[in-house]
Amino acid sequence: MLYTLHEAAYHAATPLRFGALSLKTLWSSPANPWSDTALARNIVAMSDVFESVTRRYGKPEWGLDQVEISGVDVPVSIETVWSSPWCNLIRFRRDGSALKKAGRPADAPKVLIVAPLSGHYATLLRGTVEAWLQDFDVYITDWVNARNVPLMEGRFGFHDYIDHVRTMLEALGERAHVVAVCQPGPPVLAACALMAEDAHPQRPLSMTYMGSPIDARLSPTLTNELAEQKPFAWFRSNMIYTVPLPYAGVGRRVYPGFVQLYSFMSMNEARHREAHWAYFNDLVAGDGDSAARHEAFYDEYLSVLDLTEEFYLQTVDIVFQKHLLAKGELWHRGRRVDLSAITDIALMTVEGENDDISGVGQTQAAHGLCPNIPEAMRVLHVQAEVGHYGVFNGRRFREEIYPLARDFMNRAHGAGESGTDAERPSPRAAA
Repeated sequence: MLYTLHEAAYHAATPLRFGALSLKTLWSSPANPWSDTALARNIVAMSDVFESVTRRYGKPEWGLDQVEISGVDVPVSIETVWSSPWCNLIRFRRDGSALKKAGRPADAPKVLIVAPLSGHYATLLRGTVEAWLQDFDVYITDWVNARNVPLMEGRFGFHDYIDHVRTMLEALGERAHVVAVCQPGPPVLAACALMAEDAHPQRPLSMTYMGSPIDARLSPTLTNELAEQKPFAWFRSNMIYTVPLPYAGVGRRVYPGFVQLYSFMSMNEARHREAHWAYFNDLVAGDGDSAARHEAFYDEYLSVLDLTEEFYLQTVDIVFQKHLLAKGELWHRGRRVDLSAITDIALMTVEGENDDISGVGQTQAAHGLCPNIPEAMRVLHVQAEVGHYGVFNGRRFREEIYPLARDFMNRAHGAGESGTDAERPSPRAAA
């Protein structure tokens, strides 16, 4: 019922939204003799703010048509190399001739970035992709909005996620590097363990976990405490709703993206309120640059997707309530996930000092859970003065975190190609 009411509210606001746009056009028109008055600027700004908070935000564009490498603008084309009803594996193909001009080899190591399936689109990692494009052949998981998947396609749960990660690593055709950003940490680690136990030829050379709840019992945040305090039945009763018409997935039970969005915004309600007030004032003052930055952020932040009922509830149960992977009690398709089976996959963990989603300790727990990875193949990094988002985006990510990850992967790649321990990553820890 809530989903239907949400859709009804959106459509009910449509005439008001068009009215606001008409008002903006009237009061900003050069033909209006009062367009340059304080009254007009306030009306135009008010109309802009109203339109932005009532708009339907679709999936953002990647906007990565080119990337600058060593002073050369390298064209980038986006192609889908593998797909299922639930995910598209996207490759960012760099132009070979431009790479040659930049003095870079066309045949770079492959990196699979596993984007979170937690309410936002993979485009949230645009800055993450752009960084790795400097030195690697980049692929990313582009998860599909569950409300657009017809019921006939079946269900998609936590264990299907593990299977997808494994299948996509296989699709790369060689030993690559895998990066899990936030939510994917546990299922990616499970997939790596299963591939390691099988001595799979496409098991990754390295795995990097960034702000991931590998063991959510450590340094619990408000999100973790909510998952612990509420019984499992509460999540099923209060967080799951049915997709209405006209979506292709009508009848599918989902955890709606707008519920996730409202939950996150309520955690920092004052900050969002202040941001919109500042946006209004920037519009009135004619500060286009500040207004554009606000719009760019919220265009991405307010674009959300739905999760299937089974994936959301199984993640709450497995990761945040029972902590099965951290306890060594996770079973997948009749097999116990044995993290001790990982012996030749290099491990890097990255945490943010001020992360309020995955507290410090939750991600680095992977080191203790994977006891048979040699010390020379580990990197543990805690980035000072960044929160959750800063772990994989922003200035400190570009200038401090990514160079560490790049060097870590290059050493792991060299060790994997040589088949010896001589070039394996040296131990490094930062706090």
